[in-house]
Amino acid sequence: MFTRGLRLHARRVECGRARESRSPNGRWTVFVRDHNLWLRDETGAEVPLTRDGTADNGYAVDPMFGRRRPFMGVDGAVASPVVQWSPDGSKLLTHRMDERDVEVLHLVESTPASARRPMTHTCRYPMPDEPGQPKAYFVVVDPERRTVTPSTGDPVHTPYVSPVTWGRVWWSSDGETVYYLDPERFGRCLRLIAVDAVTGRSRVIIEEHGKTRVEPTQIMADPAMVHLCGNGELLWYSQRDGWGHLYRYTPSGALINQVTRGTWAVRGILHVDEEDGVVYFSASGLVSSDPYLRQLCRINLDGTGFARLTDDVDDHVARISPLGSYLVDTASRADKPPLVVVRDLVGRVVVEVARADVSALVREGWAPPERFTVKAADGVTDIYGTLWRPYGFDPNLRYPVVDHIYPGPQSHRAPQNFENNYTGEAEAFAALGFAVVAIDGRGTPGRSKEFHDASYGRLGDGGGLDDHVVGIIELGRRYPWLDTDRVGITGSSGGGFAAVRAVLAHPDFFQAGISVAGCHDIRQYLSFWGETYHGPWDPESYRVAANSELAGNLRGKLLLVHGELDDNVPHYQTLGLVDALIEANRDFEMLLVPGVGHHMLHREGYVIRRRWDFFVRNLMNALPPSGYRLADIPFC
Repeated sequence: MFTRGLRLHARRVECGRARESRSPNGRWTVFVRDHNLWLRDETGAEVPLTRDGTADNGYAVDPMFGRRRPFMGVDGAVASPVVQWSPDGSKLLTHRMDERDVEVLHLVESTPASARRPMTHTCRYPMPDEPGQPKAYFVVVDPERRTVTPSTGDPVHTPYVSPVTWGRVWWSSDGETVYYLDPERFGRCLRLIAVDAVTGRSRVIIEEHGKTRVEPTQIMADPAMVHLCGNGELLWYSQRDGWGHLYRYTPSGALINQVTRGTWAVRGILHVDEEDGVVYFSASGLVSSDPYLRQLCRINLDGTGFARLTDDVDDHVARISPLGSYLVDTASRADKPPLVVVRDLVGRVVVEVARADVSALVREGWAPPERFTVKAADGVTDIYGTLWRPYGFDPNLRYPVVDHIYPGPQSHRAPQNFENNYTGEAEAFAALGFAVVAIDGRGTPGRSKEFHDASYGRLGDGGGLDDHVVGIIELGRRYPWLDTDRVGITGSSGGGFAAVRAVLAHPDFFQAGISVAGCHDIRQYLSFWGETYHGPWDPESYRVAANSELAGNLRGKLLLVHGELDDNVPHYQTLGLVDALIEANRDFEMLLVPGVGHHMLHREGYVIRRRWDFFVRNLMNALPPSGYRLADIPFC
């Protein structure tokens, strides 16, 4: 489900050897051994810092879900210790991850390379409404004194990954206080907690409640927008006014002022010049033609002096220079290759660094995708998407359409810029001769709070499937070469759910669907997902969101793909749907891939080929070539 979350997690794994964490001052190295945190000093001597860790109650580890054991085991990857060092390296924050009350999940590896008999893999896996959930008990470690001081605060609900892994922990510049974000179980309260690094005393600095989820970012995997100023003041991101803006607080947590405001959303803090009292940030919603395009801006911390550093129709991704004097800005659009420049702090271009050359792509038949706008199913709301024309495009032909879906609601799908993690697969289908669309329906993030909240309590809508249908129909009127009588849909994880939901909820529109690692029933998925994005447990609401409830509606072609060692979305999700389809006497295809997890590592080539062939047969009514093999993508 959390494709981008995998990339976040991958920052803390490395292939082939155990990972360690070295202090910024170079004096100390910490690592995990036998579920405890160990220390190695400058002489090479090793000592345990904790001694009471156990397999289900260990130190400096993510919850079992976050460790992604099958994913890591395939490539021999080992997780880093989950720690956050103080700036001077004299202390670190970590936690004991208590999963003793979490129910277990069993996965059977049918064809292990090291044994003749199948092997059972067991992990702790929390589901909605279950009382047992992973809890992180924070501690502050002093390597010099060999002390481990527990925080006096409550444990943090941690069903996904640790706040440390997630980048939601910050030390004060003097190393005396460490701060972390604490979301309550159902995501409708977010707290900023401060811990005294010497005494462990914990106190709540900021606490915000909402009727739906309260989040520190627009996109779940983006860096949380919390900034600690040297004078103790805090910048805090909130959607309390219906958009997404920055607020300034005193060190004790009293609101000073709202820093940004308007019918647009702050997307990331780039730099805070505390001496001049200025914050530099990116924001979307400032370009009238596309609310997802990000612009670079600045504003005084007192809320005055707002100015745009860029004033164009490009999407901007920027980094601040080490001394805070320049911005390295990458500008692009879905149809415009990246241009990298250095800007000064008033937005003037100092030097052009690089300009992407796509001539080799063009020679291979590539053409840039195009952004489009259509009305949502309500007839009022503008929704946006991206369209890839088939390679060798001929406007006199009619092309089948592939909806390349991921429903969020923690990320959006249709790329507004040139660099996007999902475009490779869409390009591949275009190269095969399909027209491909990606649409961000109502309920996906990146815009207003109201737009995002359309998905809350409605995960069964699959990211606005009604919007997808009317959007593709409108595109068909606009472009007669789109054959809207031949529409397929494909997605992975949450997209796998949405692909099945589409062919079941709209059987007269979607003729074929491919679901990879689909999360077909949120009652059996990770508690974080349903409880945060659908709401607290309600048996009826959760039931109607399950794809099995609509199994009898299947009339088109359906391919279900799942890895047997998927510890993110267990393959039982697909088997539960299969059981309902059999009960309804419906025909479908299924591929259960032995020995792989959520991302099909070392079997991607075969799975991709099967997906291509399925649409070629069922949307093009053609026979795919036989005997070809795709190479797998190396992970390390």
